[in-house]
Formats: sequence, structure tokens, C-alpha cells
Amino acid sequence: MSKSYVWSTPQTFAQCHASTLVELANGDLLCAFFAGTREGARDVGIYWSRCRSGRWGDVTLAAKVAPVAHWNPVLFRDFDEKVFLFFKVGLSPKVWKTFAARSLDGGASWGDPEELVPGDASGGRGPVKNKPIQLADGTILAPASKEGEDAGAFVDRSTDGGHSWQRSDYVPPTRTALDPSAQINVSVIQPTLWESAPGVVHMLLRSNAGRIYRSDSADCGRSWCAMYPTALEHNNSGIDLVGLPNGLLVLAHNPTGYWRNKLLLSISRDNGGTWEALRVLEDEPENVPANEYSYPAIILRNDGRLAISYTYKRRNIAVVQATFDELANRQSSVQ
Repeated sequence: MSKSYVWSTPQTFAQCHASTLVELANGDLLCAFFAGTREGARDVGIYWSRCRSGRWGDVTLAAKVAPVAHWNPVLFRDFDEKVFLFFKVGLSPKVWKTFAARSLDGGASWGDPEELVPGDASGGRGPVKNKPIQLADGTILAPASKEGEDAGAFVDRSTDGGHSWQRSDYVPPTRTALDPSAQINVSVIQPTLWESAPGVVHMLLRSNAGRIYRSDSADCGRSWCAMYPTALEHNNSGIDLVGLPNGLLVLAHNPTGYWRNKLLLSISRDNGGTWEALRVLEDEPENVPANEYSYPAIILRNDGRLAISYTYKRRNIAVVQATFDELANRQSSVQ
């Protein structure tokens, strides 16, 4: 089990955050993130680095389309080997717009970024933090959400290879006895998706209610059931999940507490019904803001290894790579 850092030399930016990973057709890893003076600053842009033969290359500017903050890049490769870079642009998450750049040659060259849904009046279209998934029928589902007065989670669907997108309704709200407080107005954002059978799709959701929430769809993501709480404790930070060929689900998340000082991998063997801890990736003392390990992204590589990237103290992006068996072996260490 190995851990590497995207920045190999001292970076010139005060902060970096919100990483995303994709494996390219030639086996290289591409990692993107935003970086600048601080989150939300006008100088923040989207940067990336490529890992070839186990070594990260130079960090270079991937996108800067306006003199305002850029946010939350998302990388994705579809069945036809097209590679997408999605990202947000705007003064805040309440008003940001989504842009996308595409590569038709496996990430060797890229087109200019363009607004994903031209004239989008509501903002927030396309993936908000986590990677899209491609269903058995070829439909691409982008896990989306909006913040502000009309906050909520939804998906954007594309049946033409990402050229156009159709928005689902918001995931319906709910109140249940498992809510930590009967008084809280549960808000959910930043879904992560998986398909358990052809056309049967599920999402886990970041929430403000002390637990990760869930919703399900039986019609390829067109409609969703009322959200409901899982047993997973949650501190309202970013999560991400990947499904393995054997049906296991692996979730990367910050479990509890205000501080994002503990980063955990959990697994489910029953399609998300129950969860157990698999591996602690980071665990440092609380109440130290510098000890932040957050916003994970997780993918399954072609060779069967899992790759997990995450914010490392806002000063670097860490990438852990391991097989499932290595992660399950509590005696192994992260090198």
C-alpha cells in the first residue's frame, strides 16, 4: 500500500483542495484540484498533474476562464475513452456555473472549456464534487446539487455522450425517527452514485444532520425516492464511493466531529444496507485546524487497485493506492 503527494516540491499556493482522479487509457493517473490564496479567492484556478510510472509530474494550470474563484473539479472517462474535466466558476456555490473541457484522445490533448448547460439560470448543473457513472445502457449520470435557498440534490442525465443534459427533480426530503434532531431541517448536497443492477441506481449524500443520507432510483436516475438516513455517522464533509466487481462498496469519508482530522474507508457487503470500517487513512488530534484530511475521491483502476486522493492539510493532495486485500490487512502500513 503506497501513499504519494501530487506536489513534489514546495508549492507556490497557500491552499489546495477538492481533488479528483481518473485513470487514462494508457494507465496514467490524472489528478485535478483547485488551488490559490484560499478557497473562494479570485486567483483560485483548476490545476492538475499526471502520474506516469508511479511518479507525479509538474503541476500545471488546467483551467482559468474568468477572474473569479474556480471550484470542485471532477474528472471522468466514459466507455468510448472520452475524458471530461468538469469544474465550477463563480463568486460562491450559490451562484456558480459549470464548465467542461473534453479530450477525445485519452487525455493527450484537450478542447477549450465551455459552459456545460449554456444559459443555465439555476446554476450547479453537472457533477458538483464526485465523478459521474455510466449505466449499463450507456446513460451518463452526473451527481449534482445546489446550495442556497433552493438547495438540494439531483442528477443530470446524458444519453448522447455528454453533449446535452437533462436534469432530474430534486431528491424528495423526509423526516424519520432516525434523524438526530426532530427540529433540524435536513439539507443534502454532493451525492455519490452507484448502479446495483441495470437501471437501478443509488446515491449517498452529504448532510447537515449527523448522518450520511441515501436515496434510490429504479428508472435510471429519472426519479428518486425520499431521502433517508443511513447508520453512517457524518460530520458534513465531502464523501465518495466506488463499487467493486464483486458487489462490495467502498466509501471514503470523515466519520464524526467538527474537525476533518480522521479519514476513513468503510465497506458494505449488502448494497449499502450495513457498513463496517475497513481502514483508517488518517487520524490526527482534533481541534487543530491544520490537521485536515478531507474531500476524498476514490476510483477503481484497471489493475484492480483502488486509488484514493484527498486534501492533505490544505497544503498538498495525497494519493493512496492499494488492492482491497491490502486495505483489509490492518498490519500493513501506508508507505
